[in-house]
Amino acid sequence: MPRVPPTPPPPIDDAAHESRSASRRRSRRSRRLRSGGERFGITALAVLLVAGALWLTYQFVEPAPPDRLRIAAGSPQGAYHAFAVELAEAFASENITLEVLETEGSVDNLARLEAGEVEIAFVQSGLADAADHPDLEGLASLYFEPLWVFSTRAPPPERIADLAGLRVAVGPEGSGTRRVALQLLATNGIESDALTLEPTSGPEAVEALLAGRLDAAFTISSAEGAMVRSLLGADGVTLMDFARAEAYARRYPFFTSLTLPAGVIDLARDLPRRDVTLVAVAATLVAHEDLHPALADLALQAAGRVSARSTLFSDARRFPSADFLDFSPSDEASRYYKYGVPFLQRYLPFWAANLIDRLKLLALPLVALLLPLSRLLPPAYRWSVRKKVFRWYREVQRIDLRASDDTRRPSLEACLAELERIEDDAREVEVPLAYAHELYALRQHIDLLTLQIERRLGRGGSSSSIGSTSPP
Repeated sequence: MPRVPPTPPPPIDDAAHESRSASRRRSRRSRRLRSGGERFGITALAVLLVAGALWLTYQFVEPAPPDRLRIAAGSPQGAYHAFAVELAEAFASENITLEVLETEGSVDNLARLEAGEVEIAFVQSGLADAADHPDLEGLASLYFEPLWVFSTRAPPPERIADLAGLRVAVGPEGSGTRRVALQLLATNGIESDALTLEPTSGPEAVEALLAGRLDAAFTISSAEGAMVRSLLGADGVTLMDFARAEAYARRYPFFTSLTLPAGVIDLARDLPRRDVTLVAVAATLVAHEDLHPALADLALQAAGRVSARSTLFSDARRFPSADFLDFSPSDEASRYYKYGVPFLQRYLPFWAANLIDRLKLLALPLVALLLPLSRLLPPAYRWSVRKKVFRWYREVQRIDLRASDDTRRPSLEACLAELERIEDDAREVEVPLAYAHELYALRQHIDLLTLQIERRLGRGGSSSSIGSTSPP
């Protein structure tokens, strides 16, 4: 029997082919845009959530510390001023300007601090009641300040009561020395009109005492103070021994009984020639409650470096301290005395440690969002990928129902045409390799439905492919 030559394929309509190719390219671009838009939407939502949480948390972040603050420091000849200059140098090393203001003394310093004219101030202990100044906080006590009573009288006065009728320098208005001197005079039964009170101190009081225009002079100062140094070794000047120092310390808790050992001032000249008992207050550093916490930390560290040294009355480990404070310690001070220098500031520059300390609060919303985002984003991503595949199943299901309800040839032919279109579109879908099995499952289901419809149309070749046999 002669062999029948194969039927040649129908001619290709170039115009129709080009049209279908263009349509597929447009469809591919459209799907890519939709896919990119979905990914962008998920990413944008996550970014907005994080940004919103960060913005909300930032409202509670401390502002950056100012680069300038002021300290009330007493007269230029006093120990407070010298100490303040050392603190200013320590602040300057961290690019912070500490402006040192000259004042009349502790009482004036307290008033300026209360009025907000300065952020920190030196105040001698015992001058204020914390209940009267609720907006002030204690930072540190720095060193002992003995009360020195010098006299040129012969015989020298042995007790405060012996000063009655004399000309006595008690310091200017606003000084801590004047406040304590008047308190001790009143305690010993001496009214202010029973002696001549002169509002002088420092070099002026030294000159007047040595010239005989004064009989005695009170001063509260460290042993390194200029007035104390000038009078301890002066001829004809004696230092009062507070034999009842313990009594004063019991009656006034801000007083501490101290001993000035014989010869400690000048061994060659044997000054003083005997042990002298003194009463002392403490120099304290006080801050307004509005002082930035970072600057409070810096002030404590600077005070620690400056005051941690041995003196005639204490060793290097005694100060700075939370003892002798009239005001409750600030939170920064309490933390400093319990734990020392903050951890970050031990290893980083001040500005870097402060920046991290301020921004660490921002880590809280990030941590709080990580867990839910780590649970939400993967399912959202899976949904966005699988949506590309599953969207065609709705079309396939519709065609299946249509082919079952309407078995007329034109309807079935139309179903096959739609399935071919879906097959072409599905072939162009791009999904990650991990989801490729779902795309191939879709194409298998399309092929299965196509075979079923072709069988209904009576196409035998299709029937044999699903296990049917053709009649002989």
